[in-house]
Amino acid sequence: MRTGSFRTSIPWLFLLVICTAGTVIRLSPNHRALTMTLPAADIIMSFKTMLIGIVLEALPFMLLGVAVSAFMQVFVSEQTLRKLIPNHPLGGIAVACLLCVLFPLCECGIVPIVRRLMAKGMPVYIGVVFLLVGPIVNPVVYAATLTAFRSNPEMSYARMGFGLLVGCGIALVVYAIKIRQPLKLDKEQLYAQAQQARQEGSTPTAIGHRLSQAFSHMGHEFFEMGKYLLLGSVLTAAIQTGVPRSAITGIGSHPLTGSLVMMGFAFVLSLCSTSDAFVAASFTGAFPPSALLAFLVLGPMLDLKGTLMLLSVFRGKFVLLLSILVVLFVLGGVLLIHQFGSALGLT
Repeated sequence: MRTGSFRTSIPWLFLLVICTAGTVIRLSPNHRALTMTLPAADIIMSFKTMLIGIVLEALPFMLLGVAVSAFMQVFVSEQTLRKLIPNHPLGGIAVACLLCVLFPLCECGIVPIVRRLMAKGMPVYIGVVFLLVGPIVNPVVYAATLTAFRSNPEMSYARMGFGLLVGCGIALVVYAIKIRQPLKLDKEQLYAQAQQARQEGSTPTAIGHRLSQAFSHMGHEFFEMGKYLLLGSVLTAAIQTGVPRSAITGIGSHPLTGSLVMMGFAFVLSLCSTSDAFVAASFTGAFPPSALLAFLVLGPMLDLKGTLMLLSVFRGKFVLLLSILVVLFVLGGVLLIHQFGSALGLT
């Protein structure tokens, strides 16, 4: 298939980072200690524990996203959606950012919602705002980040503000490019059943039919998205088990290499945005604050399991473009922030 090549090309940006880090590690005097292996039983137990933890962490949010997506499909019409979102791009982005603040969904739950909304006629650049800003700028993530960085609350403010700027900036780029149809399936293929449900809505049991249709959509979408979530979780658990965290802390002092390593680390760990701040806080002192900020912003926008879920919904070219833009915006932004970190209170 044509999209198959893109499935393998997306992670190359991050594999390059990991390979670079591995080269540096091999040249370090502590390489022998870093490559000591654990007993097979401990490795298997660690892998199972991490896999179960990742799945249980992401599953509730995916279920919530699938439920919201199904009910939006059945009960929210295209006309209502057009009335809610202004035609002007700046106004539409502002409304989307406000909705992201109100709905606490992580990257696992937002993908099915955005697919439904785009198929109903929502502009692509508004969908990008939901995909990128939604998992970061919401009360749950803010509270978790503030708790993890209680001794440095400026990191919480920086994460919210920087995530907002990156998401809106990429949305404006997508608007300028004028991407028409990034979804794999068109509206007729994806929502034939929903159109039938609306036709049946004129019967006395319209609400019953709509509820039945919504639950049918939930079941179909849960199994469709769940297999990619499970695959991503297996890969993530394997990477977490095989790559010791201590192996990358020795190259984190420089702002550029530190940011690249933390961005690659965020991609492969695929942590939920409601809990990744606690992992980032454990690297305080080993990496500069700008590198920690790169971890906190890139992870919810682009990670391994999220990329697989995006590829199940969107065309490969669109996912590749989105990935490149996220990497460039986050890396360029954190390097600028490093230069002015003292003014922001991040040093």
